Amino acid sequence: MTTRKKIVITGIGVISSIGSSRQTYWSALTNGVSGVGTITAFDATPYTTRIASEVRDFDPLAYLSRKLAKRMARNSQMAVAAAMDAVKDAGLDLPNEQPLRVGCCVGTAAGDYGELEEQHRGFLDRGARAISPFCVPMVIPNMPASNVAIALGINGPNFSAVSACATGAHSIGMALAVLRAGQADVMLAGGAESTITPFVLNGYSAMGALSLRNDDPERASRPFDLNRDGFVMGEGAAVLLLETLDHARARGAEPIAELAGFGMTSDAFSLAQPDPDGKWAAAAMAMALSDAGLDASDVQYVNAHGTSTRANDATESRAILTTFRAPPAVSSIKSMLGHTLGASGALEAAATALAIKHGVVPPTINFETPDEECPLDVVPNTAREMRVDAAISNSFGFGGQNGVLAFRSA
Repeated sequence: MTTRKKIVITGIGVISSIGSSRQTYWSALTNGVSGVGTITAFDATPYTTRIASEVRDFDPLAYLSRKLAKRMARNSQMAVAAAMDAVKDAGLDLPNEQPLRVGCCVGTAAGDYGELEEQHRGFLDRGARAISPFCVPMVIPNMPASNVAIALGINGPNFSAVSACATGAHSIGMALAVLRAGQADVMLAGGAESTITPFVLNGYSAMGALSLRNDDPERASRPFDLNRDGFVMGEGAAVLLLETLDHARARGAEPIAELAGFGMTSDAFSLAQPDPDGKWAAAAMAMALSDAGLDASDVQYVNAHGTSTRANDATESRAILTTFRAPPAVSSIKSMLGHTLGASGALEAAATALAIKHGVVPPTINFETPDEECPLDVVPNTAREMRVDAAISNSFGFGGQNGVLAFRSA
């Protein structure tokens, strides 16, 4: 019987509204810092929702030449920055690696709407000559992965997952499969998103999905709270450097955590609403645990999808209660980051791995009033020191695309 390869996380790169390094990100999470505020990227005063979780201090020129940066959409810029930081964090000497044995799977849920909106306005105002030759390469969703490979000079497997809010988790799960199959020794995996634009903001607003707490932005995202009224849009990127345990040992790298399992299902129910009883989300959790060789009783922590919408939080609670006879600690970092869409599963995977590494579970901030539909221990408002040997991270996307990652102590 062939022993399956163990896959470990040795580096984490993060660009987020609350911190753009592994250390600052983790410090902000454990201190309950909110990144939500009034939108500054454009004048949102005419709109129903005027708040978001923006990355306000990101400078692409700290990572890229001006020429390269101008040819990349913002989501690609952030993906490349996070990937570079993950490589540095892992202490990986890329030039000494075999180019075909290093790959990349970094996804985005939407592509770059900001560039698309700008190009479309130019087209309507000035005609065909206004369209940039970089318009299509900047907009299409595979570009974050492609730009990571170009910027870092890696020639192994390169592809993208596009599955709405499950994109980041699916990207990491697919990278896990590539490594287990022996098609690479190292994979950079995660998600990136930058869609805080008038068109997208008002698209979600028209669905009734966004919080209307414009006068109290830092307290707007409140997963599992009885008075939650919708999610807050966010942006950012996270990339995990995954490698086989044998490869990590050969170069003397210290793992942060083991990526032990992955499960995915489809609700096949609705374009936007989850299946109310949560059975398919629960099935994805069970698959991830089985793939990792874990029992539900082994898990101390669930990093929830926890969007702060009424339907999602109630459904996820049912799914967790179905999966765990005695539910573990559960928290949603979207209370701090907002919903970063295609990046969310990757940012949450990073947080889950760091919770195992440091023995601290980040809180669900803004939790004031329990909801009987969400009878969980949501680690309210304050981080909790506790041993975490095993954990899962949930991601559930529009269209019912579910992805769950399972982690163990390394």
